[in-house]
Amino acid sequence: MSESKRVLTKKDITNLAIRSSLLQAGFSYERMQAAGWLYAQLPALEKIYKDDKPGLSAAMVDNMEFINTHPNLVGFLMGLLVSLEEQHENRNTIKGLKLALFGPIAGIGDAIFWFTLLPIIAGISCSFASQGLILGPIIFFTCYLIIWLLRIVWTHMGYNLGIKSFEKLQENSSIIANSATILGITVVGALIASYVNIELLPVITVSGDISVGVQEAFFDTIFPKLLPMAYTLLMLYFLKKKQVSPVILIVATIAISIICSAIGLL
Repeated sequence: MSESKRVLTKKDITNLAIRSSLLQAGFSYERMQAAGWLYAQLPALEKIYKDDKPGLSAAMVDNMEFINTHPNLVGFLMGLLVSLEEQHENRNTIKGLKLALFGPIAGIGDAIFWFTLLPIIAGISCSFASQGLILGPIIFFTCYLIIWLLRIVWTHMGYNLGIKSFEKLQENSSIIANSATILGITVVGALIASYVNIELLPVITVSGDISVGVQEAFFDTIFPKLLPMAYTLLMLYFLKKKQVSPVILIVATIAISIICSAIGLL
């Protein structure tokens, strides 16, 4: 992409990185980090679609869809997708890449930051702090500040990667869109198994004193996670076909859970 075709400046990308700090400021049960995700990108999108209100509307709708990724690495994905928005790439390609990448980025970020780097830094800092040394909190907050500043690097890296790969993306856009969509659906399917948990408590007594749990003996053996998948598809049916409000479905889910728990079913 030539410099003349660029709409966003380095300052815009840096601003995108800073605004990504509020990724988790607007959680919701239905869309998780979507509000913060859109908030971070909104100035860039408004600049890209300055004279194209339908295009801006479509981009905002797409960016309000479900997303749950790692806050320290989210800038890379934002930069990559914003670069594609800047070139008005096919919306299915952009959505497919978002679906395909936010899960793996979350896994990588969790492994690096929450499970490795920060526990080690916290352990060292606590060791100093337990001796009454102010060096402990200084080390911890300095390291966390560095991690925060690195989001600017990741965002510029993602944006530049998107620019360099744009021609290849154009040449193979249909293949990439289909592949990314398939991978994204797979990621969402894995999220269902992780987020939705339904286990039946009833136990069947057979041959006198031998008891068999319905969940373990039947559902887990024949089709693990069948109930979470079935309930998720039911909710999707009500959302798409019956146009039921997500709030109503959430309240109904809570009510059903309480009732089934009270009668010993779940």
